[in-house]
Amino acid sequence: MSTNIIGLDTAKTQQLAEALNDLLANYQIFYMNVRGYHWNIKGENFFELHAKFEELYNDLLLKVDEVAERVLTLGHRPVHAYSAYIERSEVAESKNVSDGRAAVGQIVDSFAKLIGKQRALLSLAGDADDEGTVALMSDYISQQEKTVWMYRSYLGQ
Repeated sequence: MSTNIIGLDTAKTQQLAEALNDLLANYQIFYMNVRGYHWNIKGENFFELHAKFEELYNDLLLKVDEVAERVLTLGHRPVHAYSAYIERSEVAESKNVSDGRAAVGQIVDSFAKLIGKQRALLSLAGDADDEGTVALMSDYISQQEKTVWMYRSYLGQ
């Protein structure tokens, strides 16, 4: 078995890097969607949602950086072109959304996709004995499950 500089199986880190790059693409599209919601929101609850969306996109931006740096830590290159993000992302681009309920609904749907991908990464990382990725995914999942609950409560679900 060949290992990388941090002692992990190189074949397994290749799989992890691919999955992390897939996650990165989804985070980048989600981030830009939330920026758009923040900029374009109108109507009822404008002030509350405008602030919430800013809080969310700031958090997403941190996660984008953490995921990309994890790919680098594993000895691989993070995807860094928007064309690649659009091609790889299951989170669809959202354009011209100004309705708060529609934006929150799309946020909940996007988190569902991210959480699913992070659960798969958690398992893959566990099989690779990659505690760094396990810890990162575990933290993201626990934070985002609560966030989804809160956004769903806003929607009355």
